[in-house]
Amino acid sequence: MKDRDSFSFASDSVRMRQDGSGSAAYLYFPVLEESGLVRHGFSTRLGGVSKGCFSSMNLGLSRGDSRENVLENFRRICGALGVSPEQMVFSHQTHTTNVRRVDAADAGKGIWRPRTDSDVDGMITDVPGLVLVTFYADCVPLYFLDPVHRAIGLSHSGWRGTVGRIGRNTLEAMHAAYGTDPGDVIACIGPSICGNCYEVGPEVAVRFMEQFGDGNGIVTPGREGHFQLDLWKANAQILLEAGIVPEHLCLANVCTRCNPDVFYSHRIMGNARGSLAAFLSLREEVRGLELR
Repeated sequence: MKDRDSFSFASDSVRMRQDGSGSAAYLYFPVLEESGLVRHGFSTRLGGVSKGCFSSMNLGLSRGDSRENVLENFRRICGALGVSPEQMVFSHQTHTTNVRRVDAADAGKGIWRPRTDSDVDGMITDVPGLVLVTFYADCVPLYFLDPVHRAIGLSHSGWRGTVGRIGRNTLEAMHAAYGTDPGDVIACIGPSICGNCYEVGPEVAVRFMEQFGDGNGIVTPGREGHFQLDLWKANAQILLEAGIVPEHLCLANVCTRCNPDVFYSHRIMGNARGSLAAFLSLREEVRGLELR
């Protein structure tokens, strides 16, 4: 595997890694990798076997692509990440703020075995080797690592999840389950649509102004009758207010809509597209010491 030195976006917070054969490429946060505690990544549309509008690393089983292609794509990206496909557990995203604790009994749910829960946009675990997987095509992935209690969380935050503060909910769930102190947590806001690209109507803008106030750059005037919404700023505010310290908060600053050659974007492609995925897993061994 090697890091790409240049690509169509510029960010100091994330890097792209691609294997030598070109069969998988993903973004990762150095701040999470350098912890030595997790394996993680955010997929691109590069390097898979899917064809047509799904080209080529489609990870959505419900998009209309063949199941065989999607499963091969998962095998490739999991191989690149160094995680087990059999240990994946999928979210069931319906733009809620629901966060569920998962454990070893949930391995394979959503891909190899039927789900037993629905309406789950966030997951937390302290089980090494279990791979949390959530799905995207412009919405915001939120990664959480508690290095003290060795617990993780991964949540999907669209505009509904953001205005409902799913980031705060995830931290509260980790505190209830594992004793997590937000001040210890490393939090990352992943690739997603930027404020310059995300146009909303007045009904959405009003909800954000009611929740976050005005004049903070989260909602700004756009073309007549429309507004620009910055989900990155909104989620950053949520996480800081929930107790994440600024030096532990990392923002990817990578827009999925600005880079359709690298990512699927619902705003550009509509329903004729594949899905991206975020992955997060506690390492089963950490610097030679088994996790307890």
